[in-house]
Amino acid sequence: MYKLVALDMDGTLLNSQKQISPRTKQAIAQARAHGVHVVLASGRPLEGMVKYLDELEMNGEDDYVLSYNASVVQRARCKSVIRKQIMTGKDAKYIAELAKSLNTFVHAFSPTHGLITPEHNTYTDHESEINGTPITLFDFNQLSDDEEIIKVMMVADASILSAAIAKLPASLYEQYTVVQSAPFFLELMNPNSNKGTGVAMLAEFLGLDASQVICMGDAGNDEHMLRYAGLGIAMGNATDEMKAIANHVTETNDNDGVAVAIEQFVLAKIAEQDGALA
Repeated sequence: MYKLVALDMDGTLLNSQKQISPRTKQAIAQARAHGVHVVLASGRPLEGMVKYLDELEMNGEDDYVLSYNASVVQRARCKSVIRKQIMTGKDAKYIAELAKSLNTFVHAFSPTHGLITPEHNTYTDHESEINGTPITLFDFNQLSDDEEIIKVMMVADASILSAAIAKLPASLYEQYTVVQSAPFFLELMNPNSNKGTGVAMLAEFLGLDASQVICMGDAGNDEHMLRYAGLGIAMGNATDEMKAIANHVTETNDNDGVAVAIEQFVLAKIAEQDGALA
């Protein structure tokens, strides 16, 4: 029986209008009413997730949230951190120089300064808008080497970013977790940070193993958790790469794909078990 469901947000939980459908809300509520933990696992900062956590009423003492691609795992209500794997100012400065050489923009999330970028650009504006996070123009050279940085992103038009990715040094993938969360977003994090390690840690914290976990996602930053889960589910709108590694492909995010999967793999199994016990 599945006891933990981890959901990506953009392209998965949220439809094209950045909304949670009534059917999806109902399916999540029913699963949770039967003791199944449902958590959001997103590349977004917590600020960009709170609205949806509140909407789903997933903001209690026993609710958890994985933000910044699980670089931070914490309790939803009190915000106490149970896992944090982040970067430093030295990392941010190195990546910023690399981004400049590859003609992309760069921004980062800092516990002290918030969303920072050395140069105004459309893609950081988008990040700011979807998360309700103000932008601070900041010269990365002013960061101290040991200053905490949660994650750094190279951002640009899809074609420019694709060309930049093709030129990234192989060593970068050894130094950091590198995932593409959107055609215009490349995310770099602590090498021990990804949604897979984050969900695995939370499962262990809850006394569960991978066989009891469902993970759903659509993009490259969901790969680690889809591979980890006992049941990795790709959305119908997922990339071909995610569909290829998934155990199952559900409907698209605009056709209640999350609800369909929860109904099939969680609620139907609960109903079967209840029937057997009757």
